[in-house]
Amino acid sequence: MPRIDTPGVASGQGLAKLPLRRLSGITPRLAGWASLAALSLVLFDAALGRCQIRSQIGGVVCRGGDGVLDAEFQNGVRVHVGAARNGDFATHACAAKLSWEKQELLAANGVAELDLDAFGADFGDGVPVAAFQIKKSDLDCCMEYRVYSLEKPSRLLRSIAGGEYFSAADVDLDGNVEIWTNDAAAVSGFEKLTLGELHSPPTIVLRFAHGKLWDASTEFQAYFDREIAGIRAEIPAPDLEEFKHSDGRLEATPTASTAERLHRLRTVKIHVLEVVWAFLYSGREQEAWRALSEMWPPADIERIRDAVSEARQAGMHAQVDGTWSFSPRGKKKNEHIYDAKTDAAANGKWHVVAPQAILLELPPGSDPQSPDEAKSKLLLDLVIDECGKVRSVEPVGNVKVDPDRIRVAFTWKFIPAFSGGRAVASRLRIDVSPKQ
Repeated sequence: MPRIDTPGVASGQGLAKLPLRRLSGITPRLAGWASLAALSLVLFDAALGRCQIRSQIGGVVCRGGDGVLDAEFQNGVRVHVGAARNGDFATHACAAKLSWEKQELLAANGVAELDLDAFGADFGDGVPVAAFQIKKSDLDCCMEYRVYSLEKPSRLLRSIAGGEYFSAADVDLDGNVEIWTNDAAAVSGFEKLTLGELHSPPTIVLRFAHGKLWDASTEFQAYFDREIAGIRAEIPAPDLEEFKHSDGRLEATPTASTAERLHRLRTVKIHVLEVVWAFLYSGREQEAWRALSEMWPPADIERIRDAVSEARQAGMHAQVDGTWSFSPRGKKKNEHIYDAKTDAAANGKWHVVAPQAILLELPPGSDPQSPDEAKSKLLLDLVIDECGKVRSVEPVGNVKVDPDRIRVAFTWKFIPAFSGGRAVASRLRIDVSPKQ
């Protein structure tokens, strides 16, 4: 298979050179790391096709009509994300479409935000997909997730609604892709609480298999346990005791003398609900109700238990086909991680297509024009899963690294590496040295 050298990737070395730039029309806080974002054309190896990536902002490819991405899969199915159009004029809204030969399939049109979350990955049914996050209006609390096949003819495989975000990832690098989201729509307004007041709406983990969508949250109880421990640590014991002696509803209108107390008790109430949700959504109903009985005002337990159950049943749980049967016995297999440097060529042929950036953002407060930023030099080794999500970040060499740079690298998003036309996990070394 012939190799096509790609701008931004050191030829045959697996080193993506990503200088830090200020992008025209984008604030420094939202500017990307990559020169790839500066309206440049990026050519993939012929095994995948081509991908043109332009300015992305604020964690999504397109917001308010700003931002463009074009990608082509190996079989000629193309994906376009960009401004919705009114005749020849671009609007302040976003649209996405898939096209092949002389056919088109509109995935979304006239929406406030649009993101390509995954491209070319197999979610579990043996079909490469393109997955879009769609926020129809700025007033909406939540995203819709639409999963389309990249086979000809392309078609909508599944639509899921109600999460503040959706992120397909192979978090264990075991070859299984899950869709991480939260049940935001189910708890928005619950007990007159807003989403902004919650530390986090209840997490839910989804998986495709056998043509169905499954709730696989029980497989990740260790994640929920860490979440529960963190929430419990934030509840002061005296405030919890005071909350347990309240009516639970906390609906009284605060006066100047009671406002601070009501705020404290409301915060405790939120934390207690989050603990209960974490147990409940990870498949441990008995533990959820036990925690509720230990931390909630006794006279109000029956009411709140019914309310929690009804909200869950009306939320994302109603959209899945069943609960994934998981046995903790047995060790998960490890997915092979391809190395862009050593696996890029085999017998003189280019056989691994390196990952390419979709969205790379600055740490908060970074200024690519400052002299200190310009002098810094940083190489990072990334492990990128088959959904294009960063699973590990390690600086190269004995260097002192700002922790914010490491944290923000975990938010970066790529079109994954491909081998034999299949999305695979890979290692990639990138240069994020700012250059003016």
